[in-house]
Amino acid sequence: MAAMEIDTEKNLQRKQSTYQSLDETFEIQNETYRGQQYSQIYFARLHTMRTLLYSLVTHWKPHVPVCTVLELEEGKECIIVGTLYKHMKLKPCILDEYSKERSALPLVKPHNFMHPDDHLVLEDESGRVKLGGTVLSPSVYVTGVVVALHGKETGAGDFMVLDVLEAGLAPQIEPQLKSREDKYVVFISGVNAGSSLSNPLQFQLLVDHITGHLGDEKGIAAEIVHVVIAGNSVEIPLGLLNGQNLASKDQSRLSEPVQELDILLTQIAAGVPVDIMPGSNDPANFCLPQQPLNRWLFPGSRAYNTFRSCTNPHCFELAGVRILGTSGQNIDDLKKYSEGKDELEFMERTLKWRHLAPTTPNTLGCYPFTDRDPFLIESCPHVYFVGNQDKYGTRILKGSEGQLVRLISIPKFCNTGMVVVGLELLGLFHCLCAISEAFIGVEKGKLLPPVDSLDDT
Repeated sequence: MAAMEIDTEKNLQRKQSTYQSLDETFEIQNETYRGQQYSQIYFARLHTMRTLLYSLVTHWKPHVPVCTVLELEEGKECIIVGTLYKHMKLKPCILDEYSKERSALPLVKPHNFMHPDDHLVLEDESGRVKLGGTVLSPSVYVTGVVVALHGKETGAGDFMVLDVLEAGLAPQIEPQLKSREDKYVVFISGVNAGSSLSNPLQFQLLVDHITGHLGDEKGIAAEIVHVVIAGNSVEIPLGLLNGQNLASKDQSRLSEPVQELDILLTQIAAGVPVDIMPGSNDPANFCLPQQPLNRWLFPGSRAYNTFRSCTNPHCFELAGVRILGTSGQNIDDLKKYSEGKDELEFMERTLKWRHLAPTTPNTLGCYPFTDRDPFLIESCPHVYFVGNQDKYGTRILKGSEGQLVRLISIPKFCNTGMVVVGLELLGLFHCLCAISEAFIGVEKGKLLPPVDSLDDT
């Protein structure tokens, strides 16, 4: 890609960076739906993860025998590997919702479905067994996680858990950085063009800074080499979709948010490569993995080869740095069925479980794959981002084999006026800072203090 001018008066040249898309895993191309059930994706997940855990068990507890659920014997210590299922008292049931629609009582929808009586069950192809003890906390785990458990069967028929082994962080490739010059990546999510909370002027000022038209004394705009828009870019007025033919003015209202977004994306794509991912509110398929937004929705942006419509989840390498992220559905679902102190803790769990969306397909919709689970993490990323969260956060996660992962929680732009900027250096985006409303127009591009690469706060 040739260097592009971003300011004709100063003749500033934008820096460049090599890019490679790794979205093939999340693309639905040769899959055929024949009415298959979701059991097959669970079998594929268990088979892959069990093979991995068996290899780890030999170093974890080499003298403890490994058996299946059917082979359990009372009082005999052993290791079993299987898929966790969490029995939840408050978990919504479609039959209950249907019956409550006919009653006078309102349907209560709590933000979290945890209950003190929740308990875990482990199952494999041979059977299932209820888990006991205090080692395995139901508040941490969710249905769909594959683990190895050390324990013994009790007289009541439960499996008393003495220790637990998770898969841990996947192997990580060495970053292949060819230079140490400063290069920035901008992460945006939750633009929600067309919503009542959206401020077109605010986003336009951000676009002007990225393209270098707002004024850039420090030259940061010229060092922005990539922009990632992580979902929920538009808000379609769904109230108009009532099953009847739309009047011409209503058809125009439906397309206005996308047209507004296309105008802004065209300006960005004219100066810097931009990836756009679908989100839960965008005009894309609902189930994960979400397929790329149709390029014909963006007549202006698609004219540039710098514009890429990507899947959700999205994985790519930028200058040898592997970046993986989602638009937030996986973390939002974990918040409903487990507990954690913040979004970053939920993100850590998905990496340690080696699964981007463990609650699929139980409570989070996904395509019924037959011979693979595309959400398994086979290679640990250097940067892991999640969009459409309530607040900005970041920390470094360190693995047992020296892996270093920068976790990034991206706030909703329409609510906070914030995006995240990362500085590519030595394989990590180690200088992260939020761009606030003060950044856009008031303080003339002043960045908030950066977060140090080795600071976990």
